[in-house]
Formats: sequence, structure tokens, C-alpha cells
Amino acid sequence: MSRYDEDLIAPKTLADAEMKALLRVTGERRSGFRDNVIFAIALATALREHEIVGLDVGDIYDDAGKPRIRVTLRVFKRSSKLVTSQQIMLGDPLRAKLEKFRGWKERNGESLAPDAPLFISRNHNRLSTRQLRHLVHVWQKRAGSQDSLNFHALRHTACTTHFRLTKDIRATQRFSRHRSLAMVTRYTHPGDEAQLRSVQTLPC
Repeated sequence: MSRYDEDLIAPKTLADAEMKALLRVTGERRSGFRDNVIFAIALATALREHEIVGLDVGDIYDDAGKPRIRVTLRVFKRSSKLVTSQQIMLGDPLRAKLEKFRGWKERNGESLAPDAPLFISRNHNRLSTRQLRHLVHVWQKRAGSQDSLNFHALRHTACTTHFRLTKDIRATQRFSRHRSLAMVTRYTHPGDEAQLRSVQTLPC
């Protein structure tokens, strides 16, 4: 397969129904609220798995305990040694969920110190990327998904959804934090759901 052919293949993304099912099943279970927030962050910010597990409480919440609008990342994929930080923005629906999550952490006896991990495991250690990869497969199965996509598919889904809503490739480049505009074109390809809709009316 040529590089050109590879560029024409859309990355695996979750369909709208799969996204809703994943968020619904984690939101319905008290034990799943942490994971619900993780998936919500991934789908609303396009953060990578190592960027999510690297978040501390103080990265997300200000001194008054309120979720920030702009979050400065300390842990991120570095394309240059000269770049020492990156920023993401949190929308109101995500900030509302994060406000509830802070209360959930407090009720469960989790540390709210600024340097404490935002997401911890059952052993009270920082959640690892390996654990993150495992839980996304577990919840997809519980949500009734026929496919088992990896955690990075949530980032692809977020970026593809962002472009679909804005139709602005530059805005999606900023959202995805890619230096190269060429890297962003993968999010402009129609996914399986859009492709299926497009072939429904073809003559046969």
C-alpha cells in the first residue's frame, strides 16, 4: 500500500451511538464515574492517553476549586524541545462534569492537593496508560459495542467530530495540537457512519 493510499483511509472513530453508549454506561454505574470523566475529557479535548493520566488536580482546578477554562499541559507529546507547555480549553458541559467529579473525589477520600493525580487507581496510585487501555475495552464491551477500538480512537473521534461541526481545518489543527496541517487532513475523511449514509441512496 502506498503512502497516498494510507492517507485516504480514515482512522477508526466511534460512531455517535457508540460515544453516547460509552458515556451512558459509565454514567449509570457509581463505580464508573471516574471512567465517565476520563472518556468525557478524551472526547471533548482530544487529549492523548499519557496526557490524561499525567493530569494533576491543580492542572484542572483553580485555587477556589473551580474547573479552569484554559488548562496548561505539563505532560504532552513534544514535537520540539523548545515547546515547554501546551494549552487546551474546556467547554461548559465538561467543566460542569468536572465540578461534580471534584465532589466525588472528596466524598471518596481522594486527595485534592494541587500536585495529587487527577485520576488514581484502586491502589491509590496514579492511573497508568496500561490501565487506561484496558478500561476502554472493558467499557466498550459493557456498552454493547461490536468493535473494540483502542483508547487513541477517542482522540480521532474528538478531532473528526470537531471538524465535522466546524468545517474549519485550521480550528481543528489548533484543537488537535498538530504542528502540520497535513496531519489534520485525516480528520476530514468521512468515517464509517458517514460513508454508510452516503451509499444508502446510490442506485443499484
